[in-house]
Parts: sequence; structure tokens; C-alpha cells
Amino acid sequence: MNPLTDPAPDIDSPYALTEAQVERFRRDGCIKLKQVLSPAALACYGSAITRLTIDLNTEHRPLQERSTYDRAFLQVMNLWEHSPLVGRFVMGQRLARIAAELLQVSGVRLYHDQSLYKEPGGGITPAHADQYYWPLASDRTITAWIPLQAVPAEMGPLGFYAGSQGVAFGRDLGISDESEAQITENMARHGFSFDVSPFDLGEVSFHLGWTFHKAGANTSTQARSVMTIIYMDAGMRLLPALSPIQANDRDQWCPGAREGEPIATRKNPVIWER
Repeated sequence: MNPLTDPAPDIDSPYALTEAQVERFRRDGCIKLKQVLSPAALACYGSAITRLTIDLNTEHRPLQERSTYDRAFLQVMNLWEHSPLVGRFVMGQRLARIAAELLQVSGVRLYHDQSLYKEPGGGITPAHADQYYWPLASDRTITAWIPLQAVPAEMGPLGFYAGSQGVAFGRDLGISDESEAQITENMARHGFSFDVSPFDLGEVSFHLGWTFHKAGANTSTQARSVMTIIYMDAGMRLLPALSPIQANDRDQWCPGAREGEPIATRKNPVIWER
């Protein structure tokens, strides 16, 4: 099958979210949903995403020579710009509509995509909140975490501190040994339980930009291949960068956007709207 010319697996039809699921996401800032993508869709698009990740990867040092951050995964951004097939996946309507309905907004734009390829023997992904990196004006941001295969416990599934999206402590910490120690200790001190469990094939999680989360090491012999798509409210405005890291994000993923104005650049298309 050539998915660009032949009928491709469905990634556009609506997913039947319930009111209870939307309410749970509002409360917890995270949710896992089963059977979001079919095995056929994951096989079709997943192999292209994994292949492109390996081709574009620039990290070739042995694991033992890398930092904690670099041991966590191989990371490649905006794959949608490098492959029409992957671009078709990133622009898929089903995931984007779920994102908009969970955020309770009328539409979502792409912030950027990224693949997260945790090699066999790859280390932990330390506790953090994604929005530390983003110069965005509101909390209406959401990441779809899309395993391209089932993720048993030994491969390092993503886990969340449910309800932590309102916690200020740790928002100034990037992914590091420091963030792992301090955020984990603070979550425990304030009674936030860590919710982690395996992902079935086709299961996808969604979390707010300020929800704290982390993942374990990959102790298996198989790579954990994951695609993520970061969506934002279609009306999201750009904030002044609070750090060089946010300035880099602005320049990389929102080129030409102006502070205080909607982020309507060529790299930030509206993917779904009512």
C-alpha cells in the first residue's frame, strides 16, 4: 500500500469522547484513552515515523557518555516537514479534535511535533512540565503521547501526577536530575500520587502543558518508539520569552510570530476547528 495514493487507515473520523472523560481531564490535567488509533494506522504511519527518527537523529554517543536528558530518548522535532506521509499523520483530524474537546476550545493549532525514541537501556525521563519550554500566553496547550507499539512497564511508559497542573513549584525546572529529585519530592509531600501503567496498542495519552509527568527507563531489549503532537488553542498568543530556552523555542517553532499576537505562522497551521 502507498498511503499517499491508496486508501490509508482512518486517522480523521471522530473519537467518541464522553462528558465524564472531558471532566476527568479538566480535573486531572491528563487522561489515557484506549483504541484511539488502529493497528493498521500505527503500522502504516509508525514505521515511517520511526525510520525518519533514526535517519534524522544526530545523537550517536554511547549511552554512558550522555547526560541524563540525552539518555532519556533520541528526540527529533517537526518530522511533519520532512515527510508527506508523516505530515498526513500530524495533520490527522481525530487526534486534533480530541485535543480541542479536552481543552474545551473551538480549534487547535500545531505547536510542533516530536518523536521520542527511548533506546534499549535508555534512562529515565525526569519529572517535568512541558510548558517550562514554551513562550505561550495561556495554559490551553496539550500533548498527545502516541506510542507506536504497545508499551509494557519495562519499556518506560509515561506516567502523570494527576491534578498537578495547578502546582507552581517546579515550573522553573527543565528536564534534569534536579527536576526529578525536587519535583518528585514535592509531589509526594503534597499527596499527589504518580499514576503509571502500560499502554495497549492504540492507546494514547493527553496531558496539559503544566501537568507534571515522567517515564521510567527502558530495561527491555526493544526500542520504545513514541510520536508526540503538541497542540495549542487556535487563538494562542505569543509571550515574551522568559529564558534563552523559550527564545529558542519561539525562533524554532513560531518563526515570525509577534509578541502579544496570535501564533499564526506557516509552522503553526490550524489542524482542527469547529
